[in-house]
Amino acid sequence: MNFRKILYPFSILYDGVTTLRNFAYDHGWKESTAYEMPVISVGNLSVGGTGKSPMVELLISFLKEDYKVAVLSRGYKRKTSGFLEVLQNSTAEEVGDEPLQFKHKFPEVTVAVCANRREGIEKLQKKAEVIILDDAFQHRKVKPALSILLTSFSNLFLEDCLLPAGNLRESRKGMERANIIVVTKIPEGTPYSKLQEIQFKMQLLPHQSLYFSKIGYDAKIYGISESLPLEYLKDKPFTLVTGIANPIPLLDFLKAKNFSFSHRKFPDHHHFSSSEIENLKNEELILTTEKDYKRLQDKLQKKALYYLPITTEFLYVEASAFKNEVLEKLESYRLD
Repeated sequence: MNFRKILYPFSILYDGVTTLRNFAYDHGWKESTAYEMPVISVGNLSVGGTGKSPMVELLISFLKEDYKVAVLSRGYKRKTSGFLEVLQNSTAEEVGDEPLQFKHKFPEVTVAVCANRREGIEKLQKKAEVIILDDAFQHRKVKPALSILLTSFSNLFLEDCLLPAGNLRESRKGMERANIIVVTKIPEGTPYSKLQEIQFKMQLLPHQSLYFSKIGYDAKIYGISESLPLEYLKDKPFTLVTGIANPIPLLDFLKAKNFSFSHRKFPDHHHFSSSEIENLKNEELILTTEKDYKRLQDKLQKKALYYLPITTEFLYVEASAFKNEVLEKLESYRLD
């Protein structure tokens, strides 16, 4: 018997709980706070990687030109609690790998972690004109000015069911709260007809728009004190270390380059043990993801450790179209 079928009754129960919760917020039985300053929520309906970090970085990159920007994350798997501002010398154990990545890439931007998003927003209001909430689609206690929903092409929420039988955190009806929906991680060569099919199935509401994107890879790899062309890895056997939800797109990209490598896969946001670090120290050349690098660099302290950054690249539209829509929605935002 299919294991998912065994779990399906629990998904029905889970659906009832999450539907009741959303109903309470939708009808004002539970309070959802709006703020004078615009708050942008970036999130998804499912567990697993949908490309939230590159989307947050994309938003930061153009919003910081016109606004004082702050990013608020829960700091997943950090070993601290409460509100904490991320500093340049913070560690991944203290604040989480992704918030640390944001701070290192955009040092002029305020980054903080707090599981209580309302508390975090209140503490950041004097430091920012726009606050980006990372992974906050289910945080109904906050009413964002703009909600961006991401869904991976290989795991569309349209074709999934609720936990524990599937990967959805809440019913696909939750998509109605989104202003912008982005289908991410679209493989190279995907026919446009397939994207049209997805758009038809989405049945967008009048207030919603849909974008398609793929992963863009940097032309360089980066280490502690140097950057090298990606082709440096040609004819150099290396070990790929990943602690992300879905490493398959990265594997496919490196295989297409005909690189020679072995892969050591760890769970998402994995905290590497002492024995795992000792084993990795035996590798001559290591390539990893940018957020894994934040957890490895201090522990390995070896020169032959590099990461390959990724970006969000839109398909069939210019990135400026997405940028302009975000800016227009922020500029027209008024507190009800």
